[in-house]
Amino acid sequence: MRNTARWAITLGLTAAAVCAPLTGAALAAPGSAPSALYAPSALVLTMGHGESAMTAAPERAATLTCAPGPSGTHPAAASACAELNGVDGDLDALTMREGVFCTKEYDPVVVTVAGVWRGERVSYERVFSNECVMNAHGSSVFAF
Repeated sequence: MRNTARWAITLGLTAAAVCAPLTGAALAAPGSAPSALYAPSALVLTMGHGESAMTAAPERAATLTCAPGPSGTHPAAASACAELNGVDGDLDALTMREGVFCTKEYDPVVVTVAGVWRGERVSYERVFSNECVMNAHGSSVFAF
């Protein structure tokens, strides 16, 4: 009798652990897809001074996860994910914000982004003339 009760408890706890994530999907707002159905969006961003990723040692790095929800070591994960969602993950579409003025000082900064966006592999490298110009492009994405 004791073994039967132990097995029943074990089976119940296992079923609860396996089915718990599925109940959240059932409680999702009408018209919204459950988070378990989203393709992953997780990126690693690096920044260093130089003219290419081959010559510039990374000085800073951050992780950014946008699906199923914003997280990671990026200091502004929620706004960075919102910006990337606004351009469908196309990092080249992040343009310089209006009203930002930067010096013409040439101190090249290279940014790399690697990972997955909505299930598709991402490999991106871009050189900006200086940090001000980098920060003006995608105000939240490159601010790490």
